[in-house]
Amino acid sequence: MDVTDFSAVSRVISSSAFDFVINCAAFHRVDDCQDDPDSAFGVNTVGAYNVARAAVATGAMPIFLSSDYVFDGEKQSPYVEADQPRPLNVYGVSKAAGEAAVFIAGDAIVARVSSLFGRAGSSGKGKNFIENILDKARSTGEAKVVDDIIMSPSYTRDVAAAIVHLIEVGAVGTFHLANAGECSWYEFARAAVELTGIDARIEATKSDSYPTVTKRPSYSALKSERAGSVGVVQRPWLDALTAYLVEKGHISA
Repeated sequence: MDVTDFSAVSRVISSSAFDFVINCAAFHRVDDCQDDPDSAFGVNTVGAYNVARAAVATGAMPIFLSSDYVFDGEKQSPYVEADQPRPLNVYGVSKAAGEAAVFIAGDAIVARVSSLFGRAGSSGKGKNFIENILDKARSTGEAKVVDDIIMSPSYTRDVAAAIVHLIEVGAVGTFHLANAGECSWYEFARAAVELTGIDARIEATKSDSYPTVTKRPSYSALKSERAGSVGVVQRPWLDALTAYLVEKGHISA
């Protein structure tokens, strides 16, 4: 269904007796959002509201996937749920507005994640970061990766399990569901290559070597002050990365 079309959303959601509606729809190609704000806000804000409004109208609980890009990167310690969103770009603004819109509709869960990686890859971007790095390391024996952007990787299997748990315990509100800890993209890439045993040189570089039209937060690590109170404890990102590499068959269990 087209989440920007409320009548279509309402028709689909009201057609079955859902208890929860998890909204995974997103316009998340950040540079494209900057060039096409109408589509960004249409999907990430209006669409978020449409899904939440239709869900609440039928007695279902809406769950909205949001992003670390709602923050500006000025903080020097991990962002927690109580931190005020201050996005730097259209994508971040559209997601922050989507969060607010969901709660306008009624009780909801907002699950913030960052730097997602998972078995299926991204429907909008193709392969995920890890697969692209491993392909390049194997084919060229080297790769340059930025070391001045810090984030908290999020393994989709762990995020999904956390959302299921939030549902089971009747949680409401905003939760950060990234894996524990933080790293640069360089550290993330180097760990993936080292764990798989590929003989390649991973070289650190700076983000200004890859100029883009969109300003991105240089630090967007996430930490949860709320998830633990309802029984969600995310494992460290390195353990999650190892599990992912096993799941994809890159290394043995």
